Amino acid sequence: GNDKKKFKGDKLPCRPSRVLHLRQVPSDATEAEVISLGLPFGKVTNILMLKGKGQALLEMSSEEAAATMVNYYTPTTPHLRSQPVYIQYSYYRELKTDNLTNQAKAQAALQAVNGMQSGNPAITSGLAAEGGLLSGQGSVLRLIVENLLYPVSLDVLYQIFSKFGPVLKIITFTKNNQFQALLQYADPTNAYHAKMALNGQSIYTACCTLRIEFSKLTNLNVKYNNDKSRDFTRLDLPSGDGQPPLEPPIAAPFGKKPSLSMSSDAINTLLGLSVPAVPGPLGPLAVTAPSVPVQRAIPGVTALPGNSVLLVNNLNPQAVTPHGLFILFGVYGDVLRVKIMFKKKENALIQMADASQAQLAISYLNGQKLYGRVLRITLSKYQTVKLPREGQDDPSLTKDYSNSPLHRFKNPSSKNFQNIVPPSATLHLSRIPPSVTVDELQKLFAKTGSTVKAFKFFQKGCKMALIQLGSVEEAVKALIELHNHDFGQNRHLQVSFSKSTI
Repeated sequence: GNDKKKFKGDKLPCRPSRVLHLRQVPSDATEAEVISLGLPFGKVTNILMLKGKGQALLEMSSEEAAATMVNYYTPTTPHLRSQPVYIQYSYYRELKTDNLTNQAKAQAALQAVNGMQSGNPAITSGLAAEGGLLSGQGSVLRLIVENLLYPVSLDVLYQIFSKFGPVLKIITFTKNNQFQALLQYADPTNAYHAKMALNGQSIYTACCTLRIEFSKLTNLNVKYNNDKSRDFTRLDLPSGDGQPPLEPPIAAPFGKKPSLSMSSDAINTLLGLSVPAVPGPLGPLAVTAPSVPVQRAIPGVTALPGNSVLLVNNLNPQAVTPHGLFILFGVYGDVLRVKIMFKKKENALIQMADASQAQLAISYLNGQKLYGRVLRITLSKYQTVKLPREGQDDPSLTKDYSNSPLHRFKNPSSKNFQNIVPPSATLHLSRIPPSVTVDELQKLFAKTGSTVKAFKFFQKGCKMALIQLGSVEEAVKALIELHNHDFGQNRHLQVSFSKSTI
C-alpha cells in the first residue's frame, strides 16, 4: 500500500499502454514468476509488486508487446501458483520506480532475466531463495516422475515441455527404481520457464508428479532415435536398441512405448488451455486418469499417433501466402502441401513429410512471430491435406509441393540434418556467386525491410556468409523472401538460420 502511494507515473485515460495491470496475483508469487508472464511477448523493462493488494504493474518494452500479451491472455487466463491472474491495460504510460523502497528484488529479477535473454546464463546476481533465476543454470533439465501409476512416454514429455520452447533432446531411463528423464532445451530461459511452471505438477490426477531440477550436464549425447531417447535435431539417427549410460549408475531405460501418443490438443487439455501455450506459468496438468491403465483414453480427445499435418493459427491474412509457409516450415522438414483456410485465412494446414518433422516444426516455430503475429501451432485432427476440387474455394490458397526441388531433407546424407537450429537474427547464406559483393547482398536484404547489423564472408572463398539482421522476426521474413533468390545463370541463394553470431 505504501509503495502504491509513493508511485509516480503519467496517468492518462485507460487505453493501450505498455504498462499492464495484473489482478489477483497470489501473495506468495515472486517477481520472477510475474515477469515470466510477459517474457514470451517481448522484453520486460520494469515491474512493481503491490503484494498487499494482490496486484502488480508490469512494463513491457513496447506498446505492441503489451497489446500482444493482452490479446493472448484475454481468452486464455494465465495462472500463477494454480491461481488465475487477470491482465488489462494500466492507466499509466510508464513506470517510475527509482525512488521506491522494496524494489531490490524486482530489479534483481529483471537483471537476471535480461542476462538470460542476452545469452549469458551465468548470471552473478541471481534470485536464490525466491525461486527465481539462479547463476549457472543451463538448458538441461533432470525430470523425476513420482507416484508412477500410469506409464509416461517420451512423446508425452516432449509435447508437454515443448510448450515452453524448442526441445532438442530427451533421454529416458530408470534410476533408484524411479522413472527419470534428461531433457535439453535450445535456450536456458526455456528451461527456467518449464521448471518454474511444471515442477510439482501432476500429469494425471494425484499421480505421475513431476519433480524437476537443473542437470549438471551441458549437452546430451543421443545416439539413437527411439521410444527411449531422441535427438529432434538429428532425424538421420538410427533406431538402436538402447542408449549408453550418461550419469552412472543409470539403469536400463523404462518400459515399452505406451499405446497412446497424445496429440498437442491432448496436451492443451492437460494444461487447461483452449489455445496452444506460450512459455510462462500455466494451470495444473492434472486430468482424470483412466481406471484401466492400458486404455488411457482422454475424454473428448482423439489420439493421432504419427500425424504429420499441422494446424497453424493466428496468421496475418494480409501478408501470409502458401509459398511463404512452405519456405519457413521447410527449414524444419519437407513440406508436401499447404492450405490456407478460405473462410478463416488466419488459419492454415501444413502437411509435413512425416510425424517427426511435424513435431520438429512445432518445437521450433510455435510462439515465433511472423508478420506481426505470434504463431500458434498444434497437430491437426486431419491426417492429410486435400487438394480443392474444381470450382471449390480458391485454388490459390492450396498448393502441392510434393515434387518441389526446394526440399532440404530429401537426401539422407544432407548436412541440413545437422544444421537445424531455432529461428535467429543471424542467417547463413550459401551458393553465393563469386561476382556478388557485400554491398549488393546488404542492399538485397535491406529491401525486405531488414536492418543489416553485420556481415561476414567465410574465409574459405566467398560462396558462404553470415548476415545479422535487426531481429529474429526480420530474419524470418528475409528468409521467406530471399531463400532461392535467383542471381541469374542458374545460381540461387540458399538461406538458413544460424547458431553463430558475428
